[in-house]
Formats: sequence, structure tokens, C-alpha cells
Amino acid sequence: MLKLNNIESYYDLVLALRGVSMEVQEGTITTILGNNGAGKTTILKTIMGLLDDQPDKGTIEFNRNRIEGNDTEVIVRQGISYVPEGREIFEELTVGENLMMGAYIRSDSAAIKKDLSLMYEYFPVLSGRESQLAGTLSGGEQQMLAIGRALMNKPKLLFLDEPSLGLSPLMVKKIFEIIQTIKENGVTIVLVEQNARMALKYADYGYILENGRFVLDGPADKLMEDKDVQEFYLGQKQEQSLKGFQRWKRKKRWR
Repeated sequence: MLKLNNIESYYDLVLALRGVSMEVQEGTITTILGNNGAGKTTILKTIMGLLDDQPDKGTIEFNRNRIEGNDTEVIVRQGISYVPEGREIFEELTVGENLMMGAYIRSDSAAIKKDLSLMYEYFPVLSGRESQLAGTLSGGEQQMLAIGRALMNKPKLLFLDEPSLGLSPLMVKKIFEIIQTIKENGVTIVLVEQNARMALKYADYGYILENGRFVLDGPADKLMEDKDVQEFYLGQKQEQSLKGFQRWKRKKRWR
């Protein structure tokens, strides 16, 4: 469904992506893992056309159509929705108004009404709160609203950037269960996440990004079993993961 080939992209005049290539298969959850500053969000923003004149090199294909260089609105209309890090809901609008904003490119009124009801089935905590200002919701509720707003576009592909950020463990579990349900209902998902354990538990395939390059990829269950991934991304000392992973790469290089 999605194919990146040798992407180079700048962010604030810094080369953030260095020859990134990846594929996303339809009907799957693909996760991108990495430390802060690795370039995970830059990948999503580059695909979505949110960085001016990026990518600098390489190609992006969605359903076999080249989309690099297109305006964001064109990309959204082709069937990609994006939930950014930090949610970015419209705090001064109501829950219902936020959801309807997600359908702004649609004109099928009956189907929009049906999908609006579906969002309240996905997120029961929002049901009956259509008139509540979105800014008064809890962090977890706002994340649900942001996902629901993105789904109102009826995307084929959904980007989620750090959906667990700042949430309690119980709310994280709920969010990932919802993500699994969305996948089962036919939406392909790309998940950027620092909670590597939860991401690999629910994903089908994973990529590990470091300093703008993918250093490892494979089926999520295989990555979960990899001893080095366990040590540097799933262990108790994740604050040491960057230095540790660099040491591991040097060790692998000289074998």
C-alpha cells in the first residue's frame, strides 16, 4: 500500500532522513520505533506533505501512485489520515464539531452520519458528550477524539504519532485495543511509538530508526524475540538504549 524508496528529508535545515526505504502492506499495523530525535515524526510529515519542498530525494508511492511533492489536501483526499503527536484537537470546539471537522472533504451526508455513530461505538466514553468542549476532556479522551476525527475521513491508511504519550497504563491499553479494532475493520495503520513493548505486541511488522536511518526491521514477533531489541528497547534501562544500540551495531559490523 505504501512504499518509500531512498528518502532524504530535511527538518529545520538538518538532514533528518538519510536514505529511508520501507514498505507497508495493506491490512497490517506497521510500527516505527526509535529514540527521541531519530526522525520518526519526520517520516510521517514528509509523507503527508507537511514539510516544505520535502523529500529532497527519493520517491513515495501510495497504492502505486507517486505522491511525493503533493499538497497535504491532495494526499488526504487519496485516503491517508494523520493523528499528530500531541493530538492537536480544536479545544474551543465541541466533541461533535471536532469529529465533523474530520469529514470536511466528504459530501455523503448519510454516510457521514453513519460514521459519526460508529465513532461513538469505537469510543463509548465520548458518547453523550457531543456538546462538551474538547478542551475539557482528559488526555486519554482527547487522544480518542483525535483518532476519531481522523477516521471520519474514511482513510485507507492511518498514521498515529505517539498515541500513548502522556497516558496512564490503563488508558494506553485501551488505546491499543481500539487500534487493533480499527485494523480489524479494514484500516491499515502506521504507528510511531516510544512504548516499544506495546507497539510490537500489536504490530505485524516493525522498523527501528536511528539517526535518520533504519538499522533493523522484521516481523514484530521476531523483533520482540531479538535479544538486542529486548535489551535496548524492551528492558528496564531504556534511557541507555541509544548508546547501547550504537555499541551493538559496532559489534555486529565487526563480526
